[in-house]
Amino acid sequence: MKTLALDKPCPCGRVGAKPKALAYSECCGRWIETDTPAPDAESLMRSRYGAFVLEREAYLLSTWHPGNRPGGVEFEPGVKWLGLDVRSHTLRGADHAQVEFVARQKPATGAAVRLHERSRFVRENGRWLYVDGDAL
Repeated sequence: MKTLALDKPCPCGRVGAKPKALAYSECCGRWIETDTPAPDAESLMRSRYGAFVLEREAYLLSTWHPGNRPGGVEFEPGVKWLGLDVRSHTLRGADHAQVEFVARQKPATGAAVRLHERSRFVRENGRWLYVDGDAL
């Protein structure tokens, strides 16, 4: 598990009003480091990206819908995460949403790769959960 100082820029790249990158404590750290649920599907998706960057298996598993949750998460050694681009966030009713994003990473060996996905989320008991996604 990796650590990140709370005053450092959030891995998800979200910017505030200035436009300046938000600090981890003002962004995804609020959800990854506490039991506070993300307020919407986009924030959950961004925090899950941050959890992959920081190798926070417990957070990823706790925010995965139980119907699709794997037994564990394996992190590839030496991966460098290069950034996140959220393309859209669409509500599909009060408790369903989709988020389209592109996440970029560079494996320890080889060329950089892009994960372009449209992810589905559901809200249950006041918490947004990742259900699944389609690679685009």
